[in-house]
Amino acid sequence: MRRYGSLLIFLVLVALAAAGGIGFRPDAWYAALNKPSWNPPSWLFSPVWTTLYVLIAIAGWRVWCASGAGDIRRLALALWIGQWIGNALWSWLFFGLHQPVWAMIDIAAMLVLVLAFIAVTWRFERVAAWLFLPYALWLAFAASLNGAIVQLNR
Repeated sequence: MRRYGSLLIFLVLVALAAAGGIGFRPDAWYAALNKPSWNPPSWLFSPVWTTLYVLIAIAGWRVWCASGAGDIRRLALALWIGQWIGNALWSWLFFGLHQPVWAMIDIAAMLVLVLAFIAVTWRFERVAAWLFLPYALWLAFAASLNGAIVQLNR
């Protein structure tokens, strides 16, 4: 039972990062931006991110619960925390401060941290690594979208 209590903590942590984004939603500034033709419809973001947030929480929890991994487990947790902070910051940078360049830097750093998390966890907790793969793919797409918005709105 204690083990599942820690899962709840990871779910709450991820929900806190997500809640930071709720305060910074697309607004008139965003609506006025030039966007690439392949920009997905607005309704798609909520179900995608909800799914990813659950996977992120479960992956972090599995690393937390992993035994016998020592320093590599601590590194994986540090990478998880780093991507969590970056995730919480992105909406504030992009939608709150209207700084797509800074948001691009943030999402690029997040992608590096996520890929590093996958590489590190692959050695001792492959399920966590697999759970982060859709996140890495979505971040790569989101980074390209963020970059296109930067280019189209110079």
